[in-house]
Order: sequence, then structure tokens, then C-alpha cells
Amino acid sequence: MKIYTKGGDKGETGLFGGDRVLKSSERIEAYGTIDELNSFIGLAVEEVKSPEIKTVLQKIQNELFTLGSDLATPLDEKNEKYKIPRVPKSFYEEAEKQIDKIEEQLEPLQNFILPGGSKASALLNICRTICRRAERRVVALKASIDIGENIIIFLNRLSDLFFVLARYENMISGIPDIIWKPNK
Repeated sequence: MKIYTKGGDKGETGLFGGDRVLKSSERIEAYGTIDELNSFIGLAVEEVKSPEIKTVLQKIQNELFTLGSDLATPLDEKNEKYKIPRVPKSFYEEAEKQIDKIEEQLEPLQNFILPGGSKASALLNICRTICRRAERRVVALKASIDIGENIIIFLNRLSDLFFVLARYENMISGIPDIIWKPNK
């Protein structure tokens, strides 16, 4: 199978089920941002110290593929026959469990903190901000088309998970949170 199809040479791409849309459509922006997030998670996996966190991140990468296929497949009767996996409630419930588990190990948050510290923490904060952008893109998409009900909730929890993972990576690296010091 060739990697190039020439089907996108005129600025369009195919959705699962056969519909064609512009590559600049809200749908493509949404799942393209998910793809970008997944790529940055791959980079973060190479930098995190904790094997447990690597496993969590790799699980998230698989979940994001499900999310991308969900967004790439219109919710209509003609696509039901394909049995495309949709984002289940369990994705965000698992993210909540991970957040709670990690937060138990962290000092309580008393201040706003800046992204940074270890390289892994900085990369996880990049993942957090890309996830927030993906969430905004999906919210915009939802204003014009029907999407799965769990997608936005999952992205919202996922960005919170990246935040606590970034703090955890700094903690296990012996690097304190960088406290925001507003100009006076």
C-alpha cells in the first residue's frame, strides 16, 4: 500500500465513510490537533523518568487514536455499520482516577506555578496546552455538528492529568514547582 494517495492534492481529505471535506474544516482542525498532541506525548514518553507514567502516557496515546477516529467519523446512520469505536465514559473516569492517585503524592497546590523544571515536566506542560487547544477546537466543532458526548469531558480531564503529571515529574526529579511571582 502506498503512503500517498493523491486524494488530498486539491485541499480535501476523506472522512471515514467516504465524505470529503476541506483540510481546513473544523473537523480536520480538531482531529489534527489531537494528532499533534499524540506526537508530543510520544516525545514526552522518551523523557519521563517514571515507568508507571510512561505506561499511562502510552495508554493515553491509544485512547487519542480512538478519539481521532471518533472525530473523523460523522455520527450518522450510514456509518453505524462500520462499528467505529467511540470515546467511552471510562476514558475520562480513568483520567480522574490517575489525577487523584498522583495528587495524593504531591504537595498541595498553594500558588500558581509556571511550566518548566525538568525537560519531561516542560514537555508534559506542552501536552497540556495542546490538549486545551484541542478542547477548544472540539467545542467549536460541536457548535456545528453532532459529536460524541464524552469527547470534551475527556479532553478537559486529560489536560488536568498532564498538569499533575508535570508536577509529579518535577517532584521525582527533585525539582520544586516554579512559583509565579507577579510583578508589583
